[in-house]
Amino acid sequence: MNGSEENAVSAMSAGRPALRMGPAELVQAAAMARRFYLEGKSKIQIAEEFGVSRFKVARVLETALERDLVRIEIRVPAELDAERSDALRARYGLRHAVVVESPAEGEEESPDPENLGEVAADLLGELVAEGDVLGLAWGRSTIHMAAALDRLPPCTVVQLTGVYDAGTAERGSVEAVRRAAQVSGGEAHPIYAPMLLPDPATAAALRDQTGVARAFEHFDKVTVAAVSIGSWEPGVSTVHDMLSDEERAHYASLGVAAEMSAHLFDASGRRVGRDLGERCITVEADRLRRVPEVVAIAGGSRKAAAIGAVLRSGLVTSLVTDTSAADYLLTESEPGPRPALERFDPDS
Repeated sequence: MNGSEENAVSAMSAGRPALRMGPAELVQAAAMARRFYLEGKSKIQIAEEFGVSRFKVARVLETALERDLVRIEIRVPAELDAERSDALRARYGLRHAVVVESPAEGEEESPDPENLGEVAADLLGELVAEGDVLGLAWGRSTIHMAAALDRLPPCTVVQLTGVYDAGTAERGSVEAVRRAAQVSGGEAHPIYAPMLLPDPATAAALRDQTGVARAFEHFDKVTVAAVSIGSWEPGVSTVHDMLSDEERAHYASLGVAAEMSAHLFDASGRRVGRDLGERCITVEADRLRRVPEVVAIAGGSRKAAAIGAVLRSGLVTSLVTDTSAADYLLTESEPGPRPALERFDPDS
């Protein structure tokens, strides 16, 4: 404190002219601040200890802040953008929104940044509780997330979609399910089947196979799910890359703007091309909407519009993204009713 400072707390309480804080008042204010901010004591407990009213304690704490005796700093790791995170959460009614820094200017932007998976792994560590059923959908972001997991309470882990290519199961979503189950010490229910089949009959037959059917039985028990989002362009959507040129053109003509777990969405979040789902091994959209917590992991300017479309679908409750996508999402047209909070279905 310096000689120019004003307002002695005792003078304020007695109605006398404002004076600088004396040494006894400084010591008392410091002691009260320590009890309140560091030791977690209530104002009533502090008042009893010092023999004053709780209103006096409140004034002392307020003056300690004003006079810079106490400084409160809000710090988050440098890679997290707290302001954008909170703005995004409020705009879309998300339960959780975590925004990380995009690559520095001049660095190449990946459609599936590994740092998003790392942050999502930490978020799952917060959200998953003992006894939960964790569902993991196919996606490079969810695979990055599973690889970064280092803590999970005991839970069951179930795969929500088939794999992009059955031959890559050891490096893909099957391995992600195994990894999450290993970290948690819980059961694993992988799906050893492709995501996309040639026709609905083949897909139906695979769903009836014992291993696949066992995983599907857990879909209604999922309490936390992690999904990826793709935009309708090469290299940014797994489903887009699995289809023929003719099929891509057909779905593009329907206005598809985004893909998540083999479900297609237009810019307003409405589902299009539902016939594709009949050929896919994936969790149904209605089941996904009933999952209490659905965390989407997606970022980058190439996916920004697709993320907005999926957020409008009401299927996602939380989002891990980056600053380039967040800036787009915060400036695009209003999303309407807070879709994540209300689990709003634009098709209903």
